[in-house]
Amino acid sequence: MTDSNFRTCGSTGLKVHGPAELLIKANAVVSVVALLIGAIGAVLLVLTRWQAVHLLSAPWYYRILGVHGMSMLIFFIIFFEMAVLYFASTVVINARQVMPKLGWASFGLMVVGAVMVEVMMWTGKADVLFTSYVPLRADPLFYLGVILFAVGALIVTSMFFANLVVAKREKRYEGSVPLVTFGAVAAAIIAIITLLHGAAIYIPTFLWSLGLMEVDAQIYRLIWWGLGHSSQQINVAAMVAIWYMLGALTVGAVVINEKISRLAFVLYILFISMASAHHLLVDPGMGPTWKIVNTSYFMYMAVLASMIHGFTVPAGMELGQRLRGFTSGLFEWLRKAPWSDPGFSSLVFSVVVFGFVGGITGVTIGTEQINIIVHNTLRVPGHFHATVVSGTAMAFMGATYYLIPLIFRKRVAFWGLAKIQPYLFALGMLIFTMSMTFAGSFGVPRRHWDITFSQAPFGIEFSPAVDLLLGIVALGGLMAATGAFIFVAIAVKSVFFGEPLGEITRGTAMVGVPAGLTHPPVHSSNVDELNAELHQPGRSWRLGPAPGTVVLVGVFLLAFVVYFFVNWKVLSFVWKIG
Repeated sequence: MTDSNFRTCGSTGLKVHGPAELLIKANAVVSVVALLIGAIGAVLLVLTRWQAVHLLSAPWYYRILGVHGMSMLIFFIIFFEMAVLYFASTVVINARQVMPKLGWASFGLMVVGAVMVEVMMWTGKADVLFTSYVPLRADPLFYLGVILFAVGALIVTSMFFANLVVAKREKRYEGSVPLVTFGAVAAAIIAIITLLHGAAIYIPTFLWSLGLMEVDAQIYRLIWWGLGHSSQQINVAAMVAIWYMLGALTVGAVVINEKISRLAFVLYILFISMASAHHLLVDPGMGPTWKIVNTSYFMYMAVLASMIHGFTVPAGMELGQRLRGFTSGLFEWLRKAPWSDPGFSSLVFSVVVFGFVGGITGVTIGTEQINIIVHNTLRVPGHFHATVVSGTAMAFMGATYYLIPLIFRKRVAFWGLAKIQPYLFALGMLIFTMSMTFAGSFGVPRRHWDITFSQAPFGIEFSPAVDLLLGIVALGGLMAATGAFIFVAIAVKSVFFGEPLGEITRGTAMVGVPAGLTHPPVHSSNVDELNAELHQPGRSWRLGPAPGTVVLVGVFLLAFVVYFFVNWKVLSFVWKIG
């Protein structure tokens, strides 16, 4: 393969292989389409959970709930992750895409599978929700669609590793792969584990739907959650890899300790899928030893990995800013960051909401004992909307603002809206997740169409605060959905009708181009000079080269301890202790 198939990015200097570029574009576009479908479903759902509106009938509520879950958690996330795998295994390391025809075949399988699933759900032939628990039975084409989608994704994951092998053989990079690609390696390995679980359970379930065999409900749940939860762990690894990339592009972030960051990705590979066990904590088929081991000792190793990244990513951003000359006080580096760059603001909101809301609630409610007061309440979707949506989706959106000029070679359309879109989406999701979590604390059930149980032979009365909280849930959800619709409009206009970019002019602000590309961050000093500056006489703090991050992490840990303690206190009331 000759270099005639490559073009060189004028801003980053990276070589972009033509066939890889096309596959990145195709997967990213379909991902945005899935996001649009999921966002439409989100609006319908929040207007139904809002008791004062109660928009949808019961059958349509559960139908749209399934559409929303599959479109967002599977199709939007995984199509974008496929684009990330292509990007990280070719563009980042200046390598070529091997077997591009196979890439298009796998893309076709994924699209056909996704369309089959969507059609079955929208036509009422698969009203089995995202989890599709046996003995609920959907049309066989629903299960076949999931299988086709998973096979396509598995092929792409295999091609990712093939790209790395060929790139190493062709000496496209020296030594170890860059950290961004290493994070993608972790995501790809978790993807293989996840997709194999999917094959192990959906193939027999497909045969069961045809009446050819039986499937045990408990075995289904056990294996299915190896797909259902672990699929969200693929995006955690991909999200963190994007954090490192956006940090470098926007503020010249450096990696504090690359060995430690790589070790954290390895911990994800080894332990993060075990968090799937917290979905089975009330299942009678699993013994207490299995539950405790999976939701404590093993899960804590994955939590350690997230805490490592939760420090190294912002610390790298702070160090990068300080090396650029922003050394005054604890937070000048943060105050003078490029907040008008949607890539940077998306990165910061992704890190903050994922860590402070998603991370703290996830570890807490994933604990076996505490889980019992959370199980099947709105606290559960409050948690995973903080992680998957506020964290992963925000990171993917931020990356898109850079992919549009770098890969699609177009200006970002509606540039003024693009600057405020991350703020609107993040604030909406913060209101949504926090109010949903508080509503769950009152025992409001998740998934249920009518929390008043109006047609049941018994009545349920909630605190008047619940009506207010559900109204706030809806308002936050509508705000976030508006942010999502703006993002979709920006992406569609940019990609299909946008202004061609041409060459990026360094040093000159360009409408529709993030500042990280027109004004690439340059360090004006080195780490030794920075340490000398931080430790000169008169300084009242000695917190190393990233003192602001140390303070922020301290605030995080304090919030973590307080929230964890409060939940144990609430549990003690249930146990009638104290």
